[in-house]
Amino acid sequence: MSEEMICVGAIGGAFGVQGEVRLKSFCAEPTDIAEYGPLATEDGARSFTVTLTRPLKGALGARLTGITTKEQADALKGTRLYVPRTVLPALPDDEFYHSDLIGLTVTDAGGEKLGQVQAVHDHGAGDLLEIRRVGSSDSFLIPFTREAVPTVDLAAGRIVADPPEES
Repeated sequence: MSEEMICVGAIGGAFGVQGEVRLKSFCAEPTDIAEYGPLATEDGARSFTVTLTRPLKGALGARLTGITTKEQADALKGTRLYVPRTVLPALPDDEFYHSDLIGLTVTDAGGEKLGQVQAVHDHGAGDLLEIRRVGSSDSFLIPFTREAVPTVDLAAGRIVADPPEES
């Protein structure tokens, strides 16, 4: 895929017996996932037009073009779905796409390098940044809040963090 692709959701498996899937949306407004046009697999080999069918606990029921059986839907379990960055809305200055944060250098307020953002996790109570420590394979988590992360400078490729003492 030539342009930058952003992960907007993942397939959780079949829902029912007629090819409907359980779709986990990573969008701020979950139902927006169906508005961004066809969703592609990470390798770009397949794409699907999404029709939402019903809300489910922690997910959305959806029909994907070309998927008509439970077996086809189950075969897609775990598949992450992507759209070109260009179709996503621009964000206000204090909001970021997770993909923009991954790979940024993390320093403390004094400029000492703490590590690099490896992942952004959301377990329901707010985003957590997973930081891989400098010179180590160990990582630690910090809440992605203004208190813990007062500065995100995408242009400079860095985050200034004030992690809790237990990090």
